[in-house]
Amino acid sequence: MNMMHPEEVVPGVRNFDALERLSAAERAAAEALPPMISTDSHLMEPESVWERLPSPQREQVQQLIAKAGFFNRAMPAGAGEPHARITVQEQDGVAAEILFPNNGMAIFGMEREVQEVAFPIYNDWLADFCSVAPKRFFGVPCVSVYDIDGAVDELHRSLNNGLTGVMVWQVPDPALPFTTRHYDPLWKAAADAEAPVHMHILTGHSYARSHQSTVGYEKIRGSVNHKQNDTINALFDILFSGVFTRFPKLRLVLAESECGWLPFILQQWDYYYHRFKNKDELPIDRKPSEIFFDHVYCTWLEDYSGTRQFTWWGQDNLMWSNDFPHSNTTFPHSRNNVIRHIGNLAHDVQMKLIRDNAIQLYRLDGRLEVN
Repeated sequence: MNMMHPEEVVPGVRNFDALERLSAAERAAAEALPPMISTDSHLMEPESVWERLPSPQREQVQQLIAKAGFFNRAMPAGAGEPHARITVQEQDGVAAEILFPNNGMAIFGMEREVQEVAFPIYNDWLADFCSVAPKRFFGVPCVSVYDIDGAVDELHRSLNNGLTGVMVWQVPDPALPFTTRHYDPLWKAAADAEAPVHMHILTGHSYARSHQSTVGYEKIRGSVNHKQNDTINALFDILFSGVFTRFPKLRLVLAESECGWLPFILQQWDYYYHRFKNKDELPIDRKPSEIFFDHVYCTWLEDYSGTRQFTWWGQDNLMWSNDFPHSNTTFPHSRNNVIRHIGNLAHDVQMKLIRDNAIQLYRLDGRLEVN
């Protein structure tokens, strides 16, 4: 197969007519795909979740949700009801999803007192949601990291309630950069529990806290330049500060950050690592790209520059997602879209990218309802 209609790249995922115009061979390849695993999907929390918060935190969260239109769009069926969500998965050819919050993501940018009250309540609701189909729904609990011992306790409580991994902010409070040892107790607890740490775009003290006021091309600057820079800086701080050297069992997932930028950035970091390692004391003793390949995973959704590189790069570290129910979602055409992206690859590589890497990272072998 060829590059899958390169003339239709620009319209992107919402050009569903293009997905309906696959060749017979492409359509057959899409239908032959096994059930996939989406490693970045979302749940729309019902308002009743936040009504459980005590005042004044309840009012603060409700005001944030009312203001943050980015997180408050109308959602399709299955966004927040588990039985309808199973139907969505079956329609989209999905065996299981790694589930993140919707409005709850914005809480990572709120005050400590709000986070510490809101996240345990959200995690309890998430555990109840996932309990309806524990072999299909794998929810990632959110933790506030101001009180790091409290974060460790919430991690263990959530794992005991059946949740998966842990989610922290991607852009920390400036007083708590990832380069400090503040986070070490949580990194250790997550590593010991084999619970991947997740950082999702638009969480914490990122441009997303104020991007609603931007207009015109500044919206594009935020959606591309600022957002990607947030991800690059988070990865840089974790990688170069020696976190993975101190905790070799730790695994990190960068969610919804796409992947085309990664080979270039890692190449540049490798270059300057070799250039400066004998001049300056660095807390790592091998190439950043080598550390990345051993410890870091990223999700991909709609990134033609990234998926074109899967012939030689990233086959063991990238995981597919459908981003349901957000406006970027590939539902209900995910199989067709996957073939447009990676139908040129060998079967075993396709399997890694759409399910096998996720099965290995999340230890899902034997835990899925549909194989």
